[in-house]
Amino acid sequence: MLDFIYYPVSWILWVWHKVFSFVLAPDSGWAWALSVVFLVFTLRAILYKPFVKQVRTTRQMQELQPQIKALQKKYAKDRQRQALEMQKLQKEHGFNPLMGCLPVLLQVPVFIGLFHVLRSFNRTGTGVGQLGLSPEQNAQLGNYAFSPEDVQSFLSARLFGAPISSWITQPMASLEAFEPFGGIPTRWQIAAVAVPLMIVAGIATHFNARASVARQSAQAAANPQAAIMNKLALYVFPLGVLVGGPFLPIAVIIYWVSNNIWTYGQQHLVFRRIDKEEEEKKAAALARRNENAPKPGARPDKAKKKGSAAAAASDAVDATVDETGEVSLQKDSADGDGSPAASKSGASAPKPGSRPKNSKRKRR
Repeated sequence: MLDFIYYPVSWILWVWHKVFSFVLAPDSGWAWALSVVFLVFTLRAILYKPFVKQVRTTRQMQELQPQIKALQKKYAKDRQRQALEMQKLQKEHGFNPLMGCLPVLLQVPVFIGLFHVLRSFNRTGTGVGQLGLSPEQNAQLGNYAFSPEDVQSFLSARLFGAPISSWITQPMASLEAFEPFGGIPTRWQIAAVAVPLMIVAGIATHFNARASVARQSAQAAANPQAAIMNKLALYVFPLGVLVGGPFLPIAVIIYWVSNNIWTYGQQHLVFRRIDKEEEEKKAAALARRNENAPKPGARPDKAKKKGSAAAAASDAVDATVDETGEVSLQKDSADGDGSPAASKSGASAPKPGSRPKNSKRKRR
C-alpha cells in the first residue's frame, strides 16, 4: 500500500550500506548504523530548502501577528469576512502557512517508511507488519531493495552485542530469529544500547525545542496557545521519546538521534544566515537614507539662493482689501524715468501724504 515510500527509503539505505561496506565489514553493526545515520542526512539535505522556507514563514507569522490579532478582533462576529481578510493579508505579504509545517509533514512518511523497512528484516513475530515466519524462512526472503543476503547481514549486525533491529520489549519468539546469526540476545544487552540512545534522543529533542522557543518574539510567546505548545515541545515530547523508546528498534532510535543532531546544527546555521541577511537589509536601508539626507556642515549654494530670491521678488504682489471686499492687486514696478507706473485697473496712485478714500476710520 505504501510501497512508494518503502522502496525509496530502502534504496537509500541500501546505497549507504554498500558505501560503508568498502571500509567496514558488511555484517558490522557500525556499517549498518552509519547507513541509517546517512539515510537521515540524505533525506534532511533534500528537505533543506523547505526547512529554510519554514523558518522564514515562522518569522513572517510573528511579524504579522499584530495585524492578524487586529483582524480577529475586528471581525470577531463575522467568521467568513475574517477568513477572507486573513487570506488577503497572506496574499499581500506572500505568506503561506502550509510552508511552516511542510518539513515536519514530509518527515512523517519517511519515519513510517524507515520503521517498516527496519521491522521487515525480522518477520518472525505476529502483529502489524509481521508475517509469523520461521527464522529460516525469514532469512531466505528479501526486504524491498535488499536481497536475502542483505537480510542475513542485517540480522548479524550488532552494536555491543545487541542486534540493531531489536528492541527492549521485543517478544521472545521474534528474538529467536537472531539465533542463527550470532545467538539470541538478552534484554539487558538490548537495554544497554537502547537506553543511552533514548536519553541522548530525549536531551537532543529538548535542546532543539529550546533553541526554537528562544527565537520566538515576546509577543508570540505571550500567546496562550503558543505557551502550551512550547511546554509540550520542551518537556512532553522529550519525555515521549523515553516512554516510547522501549517499543522502537535500536536502528529507529539511531534515526531519531541523528535527526535531532542534524536539526540542531541546521537550525543554528539557517538562523545565523537569516539574521545576517536582515542586518544587511537594515544597513542598506540606512545607507540609502543617509545618502538622501543633507551632509553635516554643508553650506547652501549661494547662486541657487540668489536665483530663487530673484524669482520670488518678481512674483511678489501687494493685496489691499477695501470695505466692499474687492481685491486690487498692485505690482511694484518702475518706468524708465523713475515715476510710478499706473496700476492695472487704470486708477492713479494715491498722492504722498493723502489717506485712502475708503479707509476705515473707526474699528469696533
